[in-house]
Amino acid sequence: MKRTNLRIKKMTQSAGFTLIEIMAVVVIMGMLMATLAVGISGQIDKARVATTRTKIVRIEQALEFYQMDNARFPTADQGLEALSNKPSAPPVPRSYTPGGYIKNDGLEDPWGQPFQYRIPGSNNPHSFDLWSVGPDGVEGTDDIANWTVQESA
Repeated sequence: MKRTNLRIKKMTQSAGFTLIEIMAVVVIMGMLMATLAVGISGQIDKARVATTRTKIVRIEQALEFYQMDNARFPTADQGLEALSNKPSAPPVPRSYTPGGYIKNDGLEDPWGQPFQYRIPGSNNPHSFDLWSVGPDGVEGTDDIANWTVQESA
């Protein structure tokens, strides 16, 4: 009878984890998750920059299609909106594609800012400048632009 009681006591004492063991596991898991989060956030930033470069190329193509159909690029006043909605302000396009040239949601960068458009461009004086102000939302050194897309690709 005594042996049975001892076996039961030993089994109940070793059946669970101590609070210190559980805390150690939680701390280790937290450190692993923090390490992964830092790595993942860096990849997300790279993906946003790559997406922005791709969108710039798509908008450039839409602008070129617009020019082929209408013998000119949209004016600065018409802006990039002319690619998704037919402009009513002069010069009204002669041969506007009924569905537009690009979807309206394609005119924002991954940070939710509208792409910037300047015609004639200061960096591309014979055509247009097209750029995103980048993650900080302010024009400056982290901008992603059509005059640098080919250099960094």
